[in-house]
Amino acid sequence: MAEMTVDGVRLVVAGAGLRGIGYARRAAAGGTARVVAVAEPDPARRAAFAAEFGVPADQVFAGWADLAAAGRLGDAAVIATQDRMHADAAVAFAGLGYHILLEKPMATTEPDALRIAAAVDAAGVMLAVCHVLRYTPYTRALKGLLDGDAIGKLVNVQHLEPIGWWHFAHSFVRGHWNNSETSAPLLLTKSCHDIDWLLYLIGAAPSRVSSFGGLAHFRPEQRPAEAADNCLDCPLERSCPYSAPRLYRSCLGDPAREFWPLSAVTTDHTEAGIDAALRTGPYGRCVYGSDNNVVDHQVVAMEFPDGATCTFTMTAFTPMEHRRTRLFGTHGYVDGDGRLLHVTDFRTGEQHTIDTGTLDGDSAGDGHGGGDDAIMDAFLKAVACGDASALHSDAAASLASHRVVWAAEQARTTGTVTGGVPTPA
Repeated sequence: MAEMTVDGVRLVVAGAGLRGIGYARRAAAGGTARVVAVAEPDPARRAAFAAEFGVPADQVFAGWADLAAAGRLGDAAVIATQDRMHADAAVAFAGLGYHILLEKPMATTEPDALRIAAAVDAAGVMLAVCHVLRYTPYTRALKGLLDGDAIGKLVNVQHLEPIGWWHFAHSFVRGHWNNSETSAPLLLTKSCHDIDWLLYLIGAAPSRVSSFGGLAHFRPEQRPAEAADNCLDCPLERSCPYSAPRLYRSCLGDPAREFWPLSAVTTDHTEAGIDAALRTGPYGRCVYGSDNNVVDHQVVAMEFPDGATCTFTMTAFTPMEHRRTRLFGTHGYVDGDGRLLHVTDFRTGEQHTIDTGTLDGDSAGDGHGGGDDAIMDAFLKAVACGDASALHSDAAASLASHRVVWAAEQARTTGTVTGGVPTPA
């Protein structure tokens, strides 16, 4: 590992979208790191990022490959490119000796994930995939209950990811992650968070996996006869739950919502700017006439080597809320909502509630319950100290949880039960 400078960890960022800029801001705000280079194909985003962080012009690049070709400019790299670029970028940056914070998913295919794991192992660098749910105060409290035998042996888990009706339309019908051919299946792009989190809590990988789900609603046959191709022209827009003008105009004046989701649509945060973006870009399309094909609901059932079982449900048809989890043990029960943990002890009959103090929101736009900031802090600490113990997962653990996702997708698409999922390291 290279010696740290007096200015802290030198950070390069590949991908100056919402995730990349969010991590960069946390790194800079903490005073333990400075951003020294950026790669971003969008000229406006690239210029804004460079100006905000004072990146010199000769260390501003149009793509991650150009940044890699410049050699090692820093100590660590944040890779927040589009999902299908992760593998090549991670392999290249690992080869240059960068420690890597890699946005999830690790990769869109198992061979690419294996390439990444092999590259970081060969280079002797640290890899932290952004499984940010592992890092929240809520998770720490819940993991402490389970490890402390508060509910006895864990027998069953029920876990819900309520994506939110408008969030699903924004990201997975109109947005970058709407088509498995250009991105990846929804279980990977959205919910590898959750599968990884469940394996972390349970402490094992499942021995058998099944899954069911599909695209129930956001399809042409569900389209009302009067609907127009673009929301701005649609006579049903005012009564449609997926109205793009209503969603994005309502973000104006709210800094958090202007950052996300609005900045994914346009950097012109005016009604005129929004309307222009909806007219010319993908975010104004009718949700029943887009090129989306990812599922809007899915259930995954898992059985573990000790006989414990777990069901995971993700669905578009909810408010956008924190995940909800029920954990059933031989001596107790926990009901969690992302902030509060309601605990029942069967041995005493006592009930109590733990408030984990999580005030941040439930999504990428508002910090994942504090997980976004916490993983950045842990990563920078690990790099600065040369000690990976601050990180809650490594390449092997991330590979293992991704393999469960791919096993579940195989089960869903083939109508089978899959088995033999490797146990995480």
